[in-house]
Amino acid sequence: MQRYGLIGHPLKHSQSRHLFNAKFEYEGLDCVYQHFDLKSVDEIHEVMATYPDLCGFNVTIPYKEAIIPLLDEIDDMAKEVGAVNVVKITAGKLKGFNTDVYGFEQLLNRAINGKAIGHALVLGTGGASKAVQYVLRQKGIPYSTVSRSAERGDYTYDTLTDEIIRQNLLIINTTPLGMAPRTEDFPNLHYQALSNKHVLIDLIYNPKETSFMELGKTWGAKVYNGMQLFEEQAKKTWEIFSGQ
Repeated sequence: MQRYGLIGHPLKHSQSRHLFNAKFEYEGLDCVYQHFDLKSVDEIHEVMATYPDLCGFNVTIPYKEAIIPLLDEIDDMAKEVGAVNVVKITAGKLKGFNTDVYGFEQLLNRAINGKAIGHALVLGTGGASKAVQYVLRQKGIPYSTVSRSAERGDYTYDTLTDEIIRQNLLIINTTPLGMAPRTEDFPNLHYQALSNKHVLIDLIYNPKETSFMELGKTWGAKVYNGMQLFEEQAKKTWEIFSGQ
């Protein structure tokens, strides 16, 4: 049997286990996928020792950057992005990849549908944000980042103004704010400055409609959740794991 999994903390929100195990059952594959809720990324060594049949794992918040020093090899694109969400294990060696880039590109194409974007605002500066920024650069879309820390982002949330929101017709939430079970949380923005010209993308897919999305809809914006990203990156993940 081949074993795969997901590392991160916390993992109650994730549907990865259900998605992959449903695929394995449907296709009659002798594989299993499980969640490893790790309080420290270094605990992956203990997981590998406990499960010598582990062939690979996905990486989610907060370890997409922290996993990199523990890898034996990293794919060129993941290295350029600066974040890893897939690790394949071969003969005990770890190689990192990034499939969030592919997943977000598919979601972004659907959301903007050929619309010219003058400037985007990326909420958050972690591992998921790095994949989003990579795609925006590839598409030639200028952007600014927002962080709780002035050292990490172009803006902090308390420096955002109505005018900044009005000028950024594409706003992407890469933070866990609003993710189950804390669905009442949302990024602190001037939502009243939104309009029907705005597109809001939330990388969260559980719940299907976050408070960020609900507030965007209230002021006329088009909103999209992260389910398509989740599904598309999972397809690429299996291509890496299976070699097919």
